[in-house]
Amino acid sequence: MYHAIVFLPLIGFLIAGLFGRSIGARASEVVTTSLLFIACLLAWIAFFNVGFGGHDTRVQVMHWMYVGDLKIDWAFRIDTLTAVMLIVVTTVSSLVHLYSMGYMHEDPSRPRFFAYLSLFTFAMLMLVTADNLLQMFFGWEGVGLASYLLIGFWYEKPSANAAAMKAFVVNRIGDFGFILGIFGVFVMTGAVNFETVFAQAPGLAGKTIAFLGHHWDAPTVIAVLLFIGAMGKSAQFLLHTWLPDAMEGPTPVSALIHAATMVTAGVFMVARMSPIFELSPSALDLVMIVGATTSMFAATIALVQTDIKKVIAYSTCSQLGYMFVAMGAGAYSIGMFHLLTHACFKALLFLSAGSVINAMHHEQDMRNMGGLYKKIPFTYAMMLVGTLAITGFPFLAGYYSKDAIIESAWGSTNSFALYGWVMTVGAAALTSFYSWRLVFLTFHGQPHDHHHYEAAHESPLVMTIPLGVLGFGSVVSGMILYPEFVGHDVGEFFRQSIFMGAENHVLHAMHDIPFWAKWMPTLMMALGLLVAYWFYVVDRTLPVRLAHSQDALYKFLLNKWYFDEIYDFLFVRPALFIGRVLWKQGDVRIIDGMGPDGVSARVLDVTGRVVRLQSGYLYHYAFVMLIGVAALITWFMFAGV
Repeated sequence: MYHAIVFLPLIGFLIAGLFGRSIGARASEVVTTSLLFIACLLAWIAFFNVGFGGHDTRVQVMHWMYVGDLKIDWAFRIDTLTAVMLIVVTTVSSLVHLYSMGYMHEDPSRPRFFAYLSLFTFAMLMLVTADNLLQMFFGWEGVGLASYLLIGFWYEKPSANAAAMKAFVVNRIGDFGFILGIFGVFVMTGAVNFETVFAQAPGLAGKTIAFLGHHWDAPTVIAVLLFIGAMGKSAQFLLHTWLPDAMEGPTPVSALIHAATMVTAGVFMVARMSPIFELSPSALDLVMIVGATTSMFAATIALVQTDIKKVIAYSTCSQLGYMFVAMGAGAYSIGMFHLLTHACFKALLFLSAGSVINAMHHEQDMRNMGGLYKKIPFTYAMMLVGTLAITGFPFLAGYYSKDAIIESAWGSTNSFALYGWVMTVGAAALTSFYSWRLVFLTFHGQPHDHHHYEAAHESPLVMTIPLGVLGFGSVVSGMILYPEFVGHDVGEFFRQSIFMGAENHVLHAMHDIPFWAKWMPTLMMALGLLVAYWFYVVDRTLPVRLAHSQDALYKFLLNKWYFDEIYDFLFVRPALFIGRVLWKQGDVRIIDGMGPDGVSARVLDVTGRVVRLQSGYLYHYAFVMLIGVAALITWFMFAGV
């Protein structure tokens, strides 16, 4: 069964990728989508068998790499943590495949698109089923490659090519930290397979790693390096700049990669490596700081974005920050809980946005929309469900998972727990504001583009069915799974897949927080809704007046805190300058000029002069012969031969 879950998407990729032109676009769609739904069904069976049945197992695929004492097998580690990710990846991917059959129906390159989707799913499944760090890194790089291909799918657009390259480069920065962390694990434990590493993890306490003349705490160094990898993949503060630009890809790509799966790989990796992170309070402090900062930072930018997809993209960035706050608090199961619920409502929001874009003939600027609730009522209803869920409306998915993160920050012993609580509570208010701003600008008020408005219509059934399924998940997933991820069943549900130290009591402490602190997120949600209603329904001129009165702040947020400009000045331009110098001066002038080009030029100069002696006149040749004879006599005289 587990072989089928992982390899069915690979088979779909091979069929659509190699034979797509032969079998046609429709057959490619049907084959890849059918295989994904089969994998999804098997993943749900595995989830109940493992999560609730306790049937953890290890599935050997093959012997992979034996180098000296290093022995690495390709095997699947099947535990509750893996099972949760299996249902997230396969469910969202299968629904995105189905949705794409409608959204991409006019694209001539559908076989290539569906092949890329299946390749991404296979790489992600490789990552989450990994039995060792090297196999995880293989899947890690695989999803990076697949995301590059999907973001740049419309390669005729220069902006899509630039966005794909940016995502690839920024992720490589984080990946460098990840692979150094893997090296650190191997140096300290002599292994990379999780079973051995986790067994030896307690013995790492107090050990040091020598670097640059200093001895550093080994668990802290390893955990920080691993977290740098997570920062890149999960678009955390400072390594976040690729995520909004990735919206250049088709909308189903945004839902699959940048809402529910790839960007959560960093969260999953931290949870998987919890035995290492639990040994380093300093590393958990860093996780808390970065996560809390990201949650607020990204939310401030989302306030003023006008592209419907970029609002949701920055929302993703902010929600990932929430997940890392839970990880920093030591509440790994709660972070995974929000990962699961977020997959439902964020995929729902992205696909609903795609339905809006489809109805408006690929218009993405919310300022050109308005009044669409009359034209696309089902999409409007699903967008409302997703918005209520992400803002934490009582009894929907986000209410259980996001509020649990905020409570865990309060109850944590992390040095920056208060900072995490304040930032996440503030981000809750901003999340509510920008989410309802999107709803009011898009679906309410008067239409601004009458031509597209009159032609707008509800999406076909193949697109609305995934919306309905995700909408159902956004309503019930939090309520149903709360006991297993947050309540009294956590220990039994996750068993040995997540490790919490003897001093980690955050899951108990979070239930004892003050009443006012517990309800503060709900209050912030209501406040954000009221302010958004006032701004975009009652007095729609107020946002314009406020933007003019606070022009500097507005431009600062609109330009995303000028991170792209700062990075361009600090890194891109110097790199280009150094590259040009090394190219023109180092390569062309010195290496080529004094090497092959220089030698060949001198040979040509000499031969050009020698050729002139071949004049055909006898006295010229006699003159040269006399000079040669004179030179030989002179040499014999002075050499004394």
